[in-house]
Amino acid sequence: MSRLLIAEDESRIAAFIEKGLKANGLLTTVVTNAHEAMLLAQSGEFDLLILDLGLPDQDGLTVLETLRGQGERLPIIVLTARDDIHAKVAGLEGGADDYVTKPFRFEELLARVRVQLRNRQAPSSKEDMVLTIGKVSLNLRTREVQVGNRPIELSAREFILAETFLRYPGQVMSREQLLNHVWGYEYDPGSNIVDVYVGYLRKKLGNDLIETVRGMGYRLRT
Repeated sequence: MSRLLIAEDESRIAAFIEKGLKANGLLTTVVTNAHEAMLLAQSGEFDLLILDLGLPDQDGLTVLETLRGQGERLPIIVLTARDDIHAKVAGLEGGADDYVTKPFRFEELLARVRVQLRNRQAPSSKEDMVLTIGKVSLNLRTREVQVGNRPIELSAREFILAETFLRYPGQVMSREQLLNHVWGYEYDPGSNIVDVYVGYLRKKLGNDLIETVRGMGYRLRT
C-alpha cells in the first residue's frame, strides 16, 4: 500500500486531502512545516510528497530544491495558491513532478497522485485497472464504462462518483463523504448535489444499483 507525505499548514485543507486519500486506500502522514517535511521526505518511508509552497518556517520551493540537490528522487506534487506562470515554471524547474494550484478539485489531485505512483511502481495489470460489480464495469485507464456489453457515457464527475461506489461495494457512504471526495472542500455541506448525481447514475447504470439508506446515505448493492 502506498504511503503519502502531506506538507500543508492549513489544517482544513490538510484534513480534506488526507480524508480523500485514505478513502482511496492510501496511507497518509501530515506535517505542517518544512523542517519535518525535509526529514520525512528523506526517510525512505514514503512513495510521494504533496508539498505546499507556503509553509510557515521555510518556503516550499527551497525544500523542493534542497531535496533535489541532495539527489532525493521521491515524486513531489507541488500544491500552492501561487498560480502565476513564473511560480509554476520555478516549481517545475526546481524539480517538481507536477503542480496543482488552489483552489482545486480532489479528483484532479487524486488523478495526478495516481499517475506519479503508477510511474514509480511496476505497471498495473489490466485487471487492476477495471472495476466490475454485476453488469457494470469501469476502466480506470481508458475511462470507458459499460453496462453488460453496452457502452455508457458518463461525465467526469459522474465517473468519479461511480468509481467511489464501485471501490466500496456494500459500504454505506454518507452524503458528506461523497461531497468531500467528489466535489471538494469548497462546496456547501448542505448542497443536494450528491442526490442529483446519484439520480443521474441510476438512470445510466440501473435504478437498482445504488440503494438509499435512510438517514445515512447511499450504498452500492453487490
